Amino acid sequence: MPAEIYVSTDVETDGPIPGPHSMLSMASAAFTADGQMLSTFSANLDTLPGASGHPATMSWWQTQPAAWQACREQPEPPEVVMPRYLTWLRSLPGRPVFAAYPAAFDFMFVHWYLVRYTGESPFSHSALDIKSYAAALLGTPFRSTHKQAFPKAWIPARPHTHVALDDAIEQGELLCRMLAERAQRGSW
Repeated sequence: MPAEIYVSTDVETDGPIPGPHSMLSMASAAFTADGQMLSTFSANLDTLPGASGHPATMSWWQTQPAAWQACREQPEPPEVVMPRYLTWLRSLPGRPVFAAYPAAFDFMFVHWYLVRYTGESPFSHSALDIKSYAAALLGTPFRSTHKQAFPKAWIPARPHTHVALDDAIEQGELLCRMLAERAQRGSW
């Protein structure tokens, strides 16, 4: 069985769901379980035809001018980006495991775009939610599990910038530190 490669992914969007709203930027950082970052992928995307920004999301973007500018530089059509992303995923030396914080949101957009523009998703229908993994490791209720309460050894020194590649790397490092702690504990 090929090794699992953790594909820490972050997306920036102009609304809560794909279709009526667009994925503006996406990035993934591929990590081995022992914390080695293998490679990264990032792209800014053109908005979908007929889609529009959600008022609440667009209000939030007004508070993040640097991140907004970063996600709007040199956007490309999704029909160009997603096949390139699929090729990148297939080049990884193992089985890709989608990972995000929160996985439900990021996975929804990436899966929808992959299926729409490539006809497939190598992630199948599954994603690893980093917050859920933290709750299991800490033994805390899901809704009470927050990054602010994580052990300091888990927290990367990187700021959370809302720039997709920065955040994908930060999340991947967080996940790898959690995986290392679980490995030190041995079996459950």
